[in-house]
Amino acid sequence: MKKNYLLLPAGLLILLVVSCNNNKDDKKLTDTVIMDSTTSYAATHLASYAIVKLTADLSKLSDSERRMLPLLISAADLMNDLYWMQCYGPQKDSLLNAVKDEKTKAFIRINYGPWDKLNNDTPFVAGVGPKPAGAAFYPVNMTKAELDQSNVADKHGQYSLIRRNSTGKLYSIPYHEAYKVQLQKASALLKQAALLASDPALNKYLNMRAEALVTDNYNPSDAAWLDMKDNHIDIIIGAIENYEDGLYNFRNAYEGYVLIKDKDWSAKLAKYVAMLPELQKGIPVDATYKTEKPGTSSDLNAYDVVYYAGQCNSAGKTIAVNLPNDEELQKTKGTRRLQLKNAMQAKFDKILIPIADELIDPSQLNRVQFDAFFANVMFHEVAHGLGIKNTINGKGTVRAALQEQGSWLEEAKADILGLYMVTKLVEKGELKGDIENYYTTFMASILRSVRFGAGEAHGKANMLAFNFFQEKGAFEKTANGHYKVNYDKFKTAMNELTQLILTLQGNGDKEAVEKLQKEKAMVQPALKADLNRLQQKGIPVDIIFDQGVKTLGL
Repeated sequence: MKKNYLLLPAGLLILLVVSCNNNKDDKKLTDTVIMDSTTSYAATHLASYAIVKLTADLSKLSDSERRMLPLLISAADLMNDLYWMQCYGPQKDSLLNAVKDEKTKAFIRINYGPWDKLNNDTPFVAGVGPKPAGAAFYPVNMTKAELDQSNVADKHGQYSLIRRNSTGKLYSIPYHEAYKVQLQKASALLKQAALLASDPALNKYLNMRAEALVTDNYNPSDAAWLDMKDNHIDIIIGAIENYEDGLYNFRNAYEGYVLIKDKDWSAKLAKYVAMLPELQKGIPVDATYKTEKPGTSSDLNAYDVVYYAGQCNSAGKTIAVNLPNDEELQKTKGTRRLQLKNAMQAKFDKILIPIADELIDPSQLNRVQFDAFFANVMFHEVAHGLGIKNTINGKGTVRAALQEQGSWLEEAKADILGLYMVTKLVEKGELKGDIENYYTTFMASILRSVRFGAGEAHGKANMLAFNFFQEKGAFEKTANGHYKVNYDKFKTAMNELTQLILTLQGNGDKEAVEKLQKEKAMVQPALKADLNRLQQKGIPVDIIFDQGVKTLGL
């Protein structure tokens, strides 16, 4: 079993992940021998991450629940191995051994490979070359046309890898076969944890998720996960999100979260889900694009995270989750929206406030507030359930029609519809506070998220919002170099961007979305200069964690 441990060279906390994979079917991403590293790049960009001790209040947990946590953390930890193989391939140890500079090694571990995820996947190790669009899901020399025209089974599957045989012919291999050793270990750990679960629903979910890991059949366990209501402890684990597959956005990457529910906060949030059908009707877009009825069986809950692993732990850290992703399951069972409260608070304190101090107009600075940040992030996740999932013209689901252009536009939709929901709920008196607080905090959040870069879906989404809002006069740049929100125009721009995004999704217009990305989802020189100011001030881009069993005091 691989272990995570923490080092402190030159006063810097480093997450070290040791690989134990030997998958013969995985091909090398590059044949280049890495002789040296660009040490100055790593040294500069390591400072972009603030160190956060990931803890939570364990006082309300039972003895058996406390005993479960190490088992769940160990299971989640195995997702690190799998994500490494999906990002880079099985040559992790060779890469790390070839690099002598410790800061470069640390940066490799943060990014699960030699490409800077928060800087458009810039390579920072000498000789590595650009990151393959399909990561390690596909042979590095494979084209989309080659796969599309092939007769490979499961060519566009969520839970399989594409490989070449000795004659050069493409074939697929299911995840549960390719990663058998790690998945069986993780499955066994979940079954051990299930034996300690006094909550019948949690016991059922853990056993079903254990089975899902070794079969790639996730929907039954996703349904069981949605049925859980009274659990204190939770785990999200498996091949879940498709962001890493930049070639198609089809194949899912492994990740794991170990969570503790904050039942008091969760109780406060429960009422909002019931309002989704009414909010759907009011979306400022032609009725054709809002005929679908959002589910109201979804849960909206607050959690503290005690362990991140895999994709969610790579570079920019997730602070809210909306799952499951399967569209049909969403229709029949709804979703669960998880607000990761402790991680959210850490980003607000260590990143958003310093950004606001530097870039938001002093007259509006007092309007950047945690409650507004929490609500904006929360309704971003809720908003994934609004809008449209299927095209209006027979092109199938939005995801299938837009392919690799789908993920970033969906994140843009969630951003803007989340803000629309906040606006309506404040107007109805269901949310406290002035709308100006939410808009100003949203503006500061854009300036935070554009730093994720064009190689990341949320980064692209926020670049679109920034450029669109700027063109519409929703904010202005003062003579002192600060951003000042024009609140009336902000609302108008929000409505217009909502209409644009939902129309593109409903039409399944991939070419138009690609054009929008090229024209609007990028950083203009003036914004780049402001982002450089943030870097020069030493304001972090994101956070890394001091986490695990010892950190929790277990």
